[in-house]
Amino acid sequence: MRRKVAPDSTAMVAGGGGGGATEAEQVQLFSAIRNGEDLGPFVRRAFASGRPESLLSSLRQFARSKEAEIEDVCKAHYQDFIRAVDDLRSLLSDVDSLKSALADSNDALQSAAGPLLAALDAYLEARSIAANLAAALRAARLCSHLFALLARANEHLAADHLYLALRAVAAAERDLLPAAPHPTIRRMLLRLIPAVRAHAERKISKEFSDWMVQIRVASRHLGQIAIGRASAARQREEELRARQRQAEEQAHFRSGSTTATPTLRDHSYSLRVEEDDDWAGDDADDLAAAAAAASSDEGDPGLDLTPLYRAYHIHKTLGLEERFRCYYFENRKLQLTSDFQVSSLTPFLESHQTFFAQIAGFFIVEDRILRTGGGLIARPDVDALWETAVTKMVSVLEDQFSRMQTANHLLLIKDYVSLLGVTLHRYRYAVDPLLDVLSKHRDKYHDLLLSDCRRQVSEALAADKFEQMLMKKEYEYSMNVLSFQIQTSDITPAFPYVAPFSSSVPDLCRISRSFVEDSISFMSHGGQLDIYPIVKKYLERLLGEVLDGSILRLIESGGLGVSQAMQVAANMAVLERACDFLFRHAAQLSGIPLRIAEKGKREFPLKKSRDATVELLLGLLRKKIDDFLLLTDSISWLADSPPPNGNDYSNEVYIYLDTLVSTAQQILPIQVLRRVLQGVLSHISDKIMGLFLSDAVKRFNSNAVMGIDVDLKTFESFAENQSHLFSDSDDSGANELKLALLEARQLVNLLMSNNPENFLNAVIRERSYNKLDYKKVVAVTEKFRESSDRLFGTFGTRGAKQNPKQKSLDALIKRLKDAS
Repeated sequence: MRRKVAPDSTAMVAGGGGGGATEAEQVQLFSAIRNGEDLGPFVRRAFASGRPESLLSSLRQFARSKEAEIEDVCKAHYQDFIRAVDDLRSLLSDVDSLKSALADSNDALQSAAGPLLAALDAYLEARSIAANLAAALRAARLCSHLFALLARANEHLAADHLYLALRAVAAAERDLLPAAPHPTIRRMLLRLIPAVRAHAERKISKEFSDWMVQIRVASRHLGQIAIGRASAARQREEELRARQRQAEEQAHFRSGSTTATPTLRDHSYSLRVEEDDDWAGDDADDLAAAAAAASSDEGDPGLDLTPLYRAYHIHKTLGLEERFRCYYFENRKLQLTSDFQVSSLTPFLESHQTFFAQIAGFFIVEDRILRTGGGLIARPDVDALWETAVTKMVSVLEDQFSRMQTANHLLLIKDYVSLLGVTLHRYRYAVDPLLDVLSKHRDKYHDLLLSDCRRQVSEALAADKFEQMLMKKEYEYSMNVLSFQIQTSDITPAFPYVAPFSSSVPDLCRISRSFVEDSISFMSHGGQLDIYPIVKKYLERLLGEVLDGSILRLIESGGLGVSQAMQVAANMAVLERACDFLFRHAAQLSGIPLRIAEKGKREFPLKKSRDATVELLLGLLRKKIDDFLLLTDSISWLADSPPPNGNDYSNEVYIYLDTLVSTAQQILPIQVLRRVLQGVLSHISDKIMGLFLSDAVKRFNSNAVMGIDVDLKTFESFAENQSHLFSDSDDSGANELKLALLEARQLVNLLMSNNPENFLNAVIRERSYNKLDYKKVVAVTEKFRESSDRLFGTFGTRGAKQNPKQKSLDALIKRLKDAS
């Protein structure tokens, strides 16, 4: 059937169906309706313009046009619709038959599928129950595992096994918390796991705090043990070197020469860095010794680093590793700072060992932790702590050394500081600043030591009566003679033995040897390689300033007699040998071989006091001789006959000198005795010359000269009798002594000469009168006059009327006066 096409609305509008609306507005309205657009703007505009009827009219017109279109469409499709209805009716009959067939099929299906559906329902219900049961079993197993972990954590906590408890809690948190079967359990875990960790942290922090308290005591004990072991090792080394020195000395004396046997040790004391068999270079022995000492002492907690390592491990497990490292470092730094506090109530001499032992133990512990702590502390941190400690120790030592006025106190502290340096040097700590402080106060120590020695020397000299020392036993001889090598023979004398020196000599030797040993003790073990030149310098100061000065003051005090001065002179000879021993002893203690130390000739350090002693002895002897020469007042200068045995004073002087020599030759060295005798005889010669030149003697004759000649022969005989004392030759010693009387002898020879005028002969004067001064000759010869012709005749056979000798004397006097 052909469909009719509806007329176009625009055509309708154009045909005049608009009412009051304009054509354009109707086109727009219809277009909006066809497009399904909103008609609100059109309605508002119609009401706004006051023409709603026009809009209604347009809408009605559009509706009528659509109804017409519908009608046209219906008319166009009417035949088709009738045919469709017919088809539908035929279809309804088919549907009814199909419906009955479906009903029959449904009844058959229902009757057949009923049991299957019941079985399916039962299966689904069973499967649901099985799923629920499986979920319940999984939850039960999870809870069982969870509760087992928590029970294990409780057991570990009860047993104080914090690490195992934390591992159990961590496993529960990692494996079970995400799969918690119930919110309650989850909330429980979220509450308990942090609580367990907080408990473990509190517990281990308390243990660590207790360990921090205990480690201070343990560190001090460890430091004392380590320093004690260093001291024992040093003592063993000293004993070994002492045996070497003893063997060297024995070889030296057996050889009988100054060449020393090479020693096994040709190096000086130095800071010990080598290791011996029983003193290892690590801390194992120190810790073992400390542990052994702690086990023997129940009150000592001992050194146990387990709590520290446990705390570090627990904090690492908790993820607080860095925080614990910082906490540990800061607390140890505070401990070290508190260890630096020096009590003002206790003298540092009494507390210095505890002070340094505490610091030594602290850094031994830190070294151990550095090497075995698994990164708990780093090397830069330990170095920073050590630098702080060194700075503080240097400051304390500077302050304490500046206050000390006793050398022994300073030495005690120095020894302990050097042991501290040796101990910590083994652990690779830099101890040079500490050794520098000791070297800096070297001069002060020796000044104090010299002051102590000066006092001891003064006391020893004041207590000495300057009498020969008596030794009754061999041990006294060994202690006072052999120990200082001042013996003159290797043969042990018979006892009781009277030594050629007085009691002050061994005392001075002991004082000096103690000074050398104290000086070596201060200088050694301090990093100084060659200490002998320094020790030698201080020893020379001791001998030159202290001993020499003290003996000079003793001499200048004027309280010594002849025997005492003679004993002091004898002491000086012994002290000269003692000085050689002291320098050898210093060299040996310094590690210098004797063959090197004894090279070159060393000047006697006590030379001033030795010369002063000899001068004092000479002065006293001259004074004594002057007392005897007071007897010269009884000499008759114009005697009628010469005295047959000389004048009285000469016999007295001879007896005194003979007694003096018999005593002096037992104690005085030959050179000193020769010098003394020469001085005494020279003084006698001067006194005889003085007698002739004295204003008290106005005239003298040949008889008086002959008496003086007898006196001179007595003294010359005394000089000849001493020739056995001098070993260089039979006559040289006696000749030297006789030369001391030469001036007086030449004057007497001139006065007794038959031709005194020969003095004017230069050759004869140089040969026979070379000691005489022409002025003295004039003064003496002017006083000489012959007593009588008869007396003069006894000296020659010249004529009695003429006196050639007197004539020669007058000519000599005249020519000497003319020459002057």
